[in-house]
Amino acid sequence: MVHFLTAHRMNQQAESLLHFVVSRKGKGSASSVFASILETKGTLLSSFVFDALMSVYTECGYLADAIQCFRLTKKHNLKIPFNGCKCLLERMIKMSSPMVALEFYLEILDSGYPPNVYSFNVLMNRLCKEGKVKDAQLIFDEIWKTGLQPTAVSFNTLINGYYKSGNLEEGFRLKMVMEEFRVFPDVFTYSALIDGLCKECRLDDASRLFNEMCDRGLVPNGVTFTTLINGQCKNGRVDLALEIYQQMVTKALKADLVLYNTLVNGFCKGGYFREARKLVGEMTKRGLRPDKFTYTTLLDGSCKEGDLELGLEMKKEMEKEGIQLDNVAFTAIISGLCRDGKIVDAERTLREMLRAGLKPDDGTYTMVMDGFCKKGDVKMGFKLLKEMQSDGHIPGVITYNVLMNGLCKQGQMKNADMLLNAMLNLGVVPEDITYNILLEGHCRHGKLGDFHNVKTEMGLVSDYASYISLLNELSKASKIIKRDDF
Repeated sequence: MVHFLTAHRMNQQAESLLHFVVSRKGKGSASSVFASILETKGTLLSSFVFDALMSVYTECGYLADAIQCFRLTKKHNLKIPFNGCKCLLERMIKMSSPMVALEFYLEILDSGYPPNVYSFNVLMNRLCKEGKVKDAQLIFDEIWKTGLQPTAVSFNTLINGYYKSGNLEEGFRLKMVMEEFRVFPDVFTYSALIDGLCKECRLDDASRLFNEMCDRGLVPNGVTFTTLINGQCKNGRVDLALEIYQQMVTKALKADLVLYNTLVNGFCKGGYFREARKLVGEMTKRGLRPDKFTYTTLLDGSCKEGDLELGLEMKKEMEKEGIQLDNVAFTAIISGLCRDGKIVDAERTLREMLRAGLKPDDGTYTMVMDGFCKKGDVKMGFKLLKEMQSDGHIPGVITYNVLMNGLCKQGQMKNADMLLNAMLNLGVVPEDITYNILLEGHCRHGKLGDFHNVKTEMGLVSDYASYISLLNELSKASKIIKRDDF
């Protein structure tokens, strides 16, 4: 029936019938179906049948059967089913391992399948995304062997792969090869290399390459400008970033949200919050709506620089815009509140963070605990410790040092010693700071002998801070004795 339909140019119906046969026979049926087609061919055999059969197996996901069909046509000296090969190759490039797809591609090329650079480029791109640049280089070399010349896309794909793998010099070598073969570098080529230079902090080289690009008549796009601006901002050269931004404006290129966020981030890190806020106002006027990153950057930067009022203002704006605060935003506010001594507000914000379904890290809990301990509320510090542990955290030595310091400041030396033992039982290794906190506490509120006993048991060697504490206490004791003598 298939032969009859193809003989009467009813190819669609023939392919539909092959779908029925393949779906019934299933995976691994290529040899038997192929044999049946050969046995029933009579004088009606058409090359379309095998093209259709390969395509049907490919569409059903039976790639091994489709490959088997190709090899059987070759074995029986039949016409190579180019359409079926194309269908299978495209599927393999998307679904299979790139190197397996390459192996099949080379196999059909040997059989007369016409080569095209596009297929090589797609395989190279997949390998580069997987970080397999050496394999991508092998495919690049195969382009030359087939008699084709790599295109700008071929070179750019490999250059991009090399720079992302950290081999920027190989990227520049490929740029030279491009120019030798009169395949001219385009905006993508320059943007990739400029990005690589910026990431290596070679900003002067990046600027020179940018100027070379402009001198060649290429118009930088938003990605190129954003890359340069980001590089300058990360290296603290905000003034140069602004110059590049102004240059972009003069070229009538519209800044997008990514670029504005890059500038806002750079300003905040440099401490230029007024300028950052002006930029946010400018982007709003241009119809761009600040996103979560914009607000979080402003909030985090302002809190870190001590401008808690601005940070809280950003928090209100985010809530007004329906933007949920993340861990970075909440931690910044809690840190700012603790720094300003507003520990009750910090604890309230911590509760708000938990209600939002976020999980504070050890540092956030410890900041709030430290704030309460400094206010003399050690009990609240221990309450937070229990909450922290019930939340799945395993407190480290810094957290215990905060509590230890709180106990020692309150003169609760027995509890401080008990906390030390608890730390040791839990496998938390005390550090020099821990013992210095204990030493200072014993010197002020207890007996020096108590600490000497602890120190001897632990096999400790006194450090500089320990000796200073001892000398201070001995000096005080000496003054008391002199007064008693009079």
